Formats: sequence, structure tokens, C-alpha cells
Amino acid sequence: MHGATAARAGGSAAIPTRVLVLGMAHDDGTIHVEEVLPVADACGQSPEQVRSCLRRLVAEGHFTRAGSGRDAVYEATEHGAAELAAGVERTRRAYTQDAAGRGWDGRWRLAAFAVPEAQRSARDAFRDRLLDLGGAAIQGGLYVSPHPWDADVRREALRLGVSAHLTLSSTDDLEVAGVRSSRELAARLWPLDEVAARYEAFVAQHRQVPSSLESLKASRGRLPDAEFLPLALAMGVAYGRASSIDPHLPPELLPRPWPGRTARDIVVRSRRLALLLRVGADRPALFSLFDGAVQAVR
Repeated sequence: MHGATAARAGGSAAIPTRVLVLGMAHDDGTIHVEEVLPVADACGQSPEQVRSCLRRLVAEGHFTRAGSGRDAVYEATEHGAAELAAGVERTRRAYTQDAAGRGWDGRWRLAAFAVPEAQRSARDAFRDRLLDLGGAAIQGGLYVSPHPWDADVRREALRLGVSAHLTLSSTDDLEVAGVRSSRELAARLWPLDEVAARYEAFVAQHRQVPSSLESLKASRGRLPDAEFLPLALAMGVAYGRASSIDPHLPPELLPRPWPGRTARDIVVRSRRLALLLRVGADRPALFSLFDGAVQAVR
């Protein structure tokens, strides 16, 4: 099967420039414009789209710029580096839990805060970060997670200047509205039905991609970057949409079988096959941070 056919098997998706640009980040948190532009071109993105995205990342405080034009290098700020690291950690955790079939020590971590109205923006940012870390609201100002998140929570509270209003605790005996069963609590606190539905849609759309790539490999076919890069980016975007609301709970708290595990297996199998079939090997791979996180597990 030709590479273009393999790409079509994965369906199409609108490709956000931000995903492309961040997908080109190195493990030291740098983004090199000269590396991004040819990848963007292969994916139908213009240089101005790339530059506009990079300007927004700088304006948001995620990166600083050194140099200009094609020689410019964007370096992650402390906040930007933390965001990149958090994405890598979520990926690593998900694949680690998949490989082990478990991942929970049986303890719930609690974070409570009462930030004054005068610090509303910091309060809202802190709440959003708790959700990003896989937390769920029990009630106003009280969040819970099965993950050992204390260090991340403290770091974010310090960054936002709300440490004085934070209380941390943990317990192996949690009851919410009369519910004590761990699986029932997980189903009550997190939107697991919606998360599962997103993964199931991803699996239905992409389940044929690995076999298509296997057929291409058997016929000694190759994937030029004009096909490899859009395929990799489209799958990355689609998986990102499916996993964006996933708290990546330990397997002990999830329904079985869990479609997130199937979706991740499709992603990593497709990624590895496509890299083997890729013609161009001189450029940094798109989503190299993803590769590094998964390689560390497997």
C-alpha cells in the first residue's frame, strides 16, 4: 500500500500550528526556526503562520527568542519548560501504567485552597493547573488526585504566589457523597464516559493505520517527508483531542477494557513503523519528546 494510502487511512484533521511548533521542541526546550519551516511546509503551513505562533508563545511567556529569521532559536522559559515537561510526564505515566497494568498505591492526594478575590487570576490559573495535573474537584477549593502530585502542586502554588493559601493532605479512606468504592469515586469525579468515547472514536478512525504501514513495509515502500510529516501530525492532533480531557488515572480505577490503552498502542505502533519507512532521516523527528518519553518506558 502506498504511503499516501496509509495516511488517508488515518483520516484528516485540521492541524493547529501550535501543535506543530511545540512538536518540534528539543529535549532542552529549544525550538529552531530553520527546523520548523520545512516541516511546516510539508504540512501545508506557511512561514507566517509559524512566526505568528512563535510570537504568541513569546507573548504568553512560554518562550524567549534569540536571533532572527531562519536562524532564530526560541528557548523555553521556566513556565514553558514546565509545560513541556508536564506533557512528557503525562505521556510517560500513561505508557508506564499500560505496561505495568497498574499504577496506584491506594492513596488519594488532596489539595485545598482559599485564595482571596484580589488574586482571582492566580486562583483561576492554579485551579486550571490542578485539572491539567489530573485532578478533579470534590467541592469548591478542594481537589483530589490519585497521582503523587504534591511537588508539582507546590511548585505551581509558589510560581503563582498562592502558597500561603494551600493545604495538602493524603488519605486511603475517601468518601464523597456517600461513595467510598475507588472505582465508583473515579467514575463520579472524572468524565470517564466522555474520555472513553473520545478514545473509541480515535481507535475507529485509526485502527487500520498500523496494518497499512506494515503492508507498505512488506512491499519495501518508503514514506517521503511530504507524506510522513502530515501523517504524524494528523495522528498527533487526533490523539491529542482524544486525550486532552484524560486524567490518565491508574488502571485500578478504570473500566476494563480501557480504550485509551488501545489508542496509545495504535499511536506508538504507527509512529515506529512510519519512522522505519521514512525517507528523510536528517531532520529532527516531529514529536521527538514523545519518542523519548515512550522509549524511556519500553
